[in-house]
Amino acid sequence: MWEEKNNQLFRAFTFKDFREAFAFMTKVALTAEKMDHHPYWTNVYNKVEIYLCTHDAGDIVTEKDRQLANAIDQLF
Repeated sequence: MWEEKNNQLFRAFTFKDFREAFAFMTKVALTAEKMDHHPYWTNVYNKVEIYLCTHDAGDIVTEKDRQLANAIDQLF
């Protein structure tokens, strides 16, 4: 479930291992590129944390972020 805090949407994802986490990140990267909206994220072994906000709108959450969050949910 995405949380809105500090003008960002945030969600943490946990996978079986690094391979699954990296495969997920690859899918997210391709989707984000198609949407021309790129996340800030971190990855350590089987955990991926994603933060979304729209820099062009003053680093706030916009509909663009919500659309990408929904697309990421479908990939998960």
